[in-house]
Amino acid sequence: MNNYLRALRLPFITASILPFIFGSLIDRSHFDYAGFIFGLLAAVSTHFGANLINDYADSKSGADWQDKRFFGFFGGTKLIQEGVFSEKFYLIQSIIYFSLAFISVIFLALIKSSFLPVLCFLVIVLLGFSYSQKPFQFAYNRLGEFIIFLLFGPALVMGAYYIQTNIFPDLKSFMLSLPFGLLITAILFANEVPDFDADQSVRKMTWVSIVGRKNAYKLYLAMIFTALILIVLNVYMKNLAWLSLAVLIFSFIPLKSAKIIKENFDKKEALVESSKLTIVFQNISGLILILALI
Repeated sequence: MNNYLRALRLPFITASILPFIFGSLIDRSHFDYAGFIFGLLAAVSTHFGANLINDYADSKSGADWQDKRFFGFFGGTKLIQEGVFSEKFYLIQSIIYFSLAFISVIFLALIKSSFLPVLCFLVIVLLGFSYSQKPFQFAYNRLGEFIIFLLFGPALVMGAYYIQTNIFPDLKSFMLSLPFGLLITAILFANEVPDFDADQSVRKMTWVSIVGRKNAYKLYLAMIFTALILIVLNVYMKNLAWLSLAVLIFSFIPLKSAKIIKENFDKKEALVESSKLTIVFQNISGLILILALI
């Protein structure tokens, strides 16, 4: 069971859960419980499916074979490399989770009496699948970060908002989704720094290849502080309560993470801490923003 949960990359699931809950609570005049349950199930299942297909693709490309050590937060789950599960197992499990997500979306479409959830889901699955799979392989062509931003920011928050309000698109939910998208992209970017050599060896081009490992901390900080500025902007626009500014109190966490990236950009063992801190900050920020809505 522990290996299976490791294959799913369970610690990263809050990247789906928190934005979805947040989007569901933006307008609390009416709460659709059935829509929320099927929507959340679809979001989580799609996330698991994307995680599994990513390991499959990175094993096929050779990226995860460059360093067979398991670090927990980057470099893949290494269960294929350790001989625990096969590439075929990852592919089949990915299809199962995508199928479960599709069934959930069908129920959601029936609840909403609209084909829009199905249409949006097909686009999301295409992007999630193509993140690491051919022919697009967005993660290999410096587009992976933008895709993650879209999927874990606007797609989740605006999708959850639509389920509760039947409104899509919507400027308010879009503005509120941006900090989530940036913070989760920062998690991905922090994980790409230690993977840089392995990625380069198989021509997997991430944003780290644009700025270089020595300057990676600068782009990391740019993402974090843009997210914080957007939170302040949403408070100014009255989209968020003043309590949301409590996120600023915890800005020392990504600052510490950036310092680790700056000083240890070529030391994988040390960079585990920067990845962990970025996840912690995203979780704290998400919880504060949810509490601010309530």
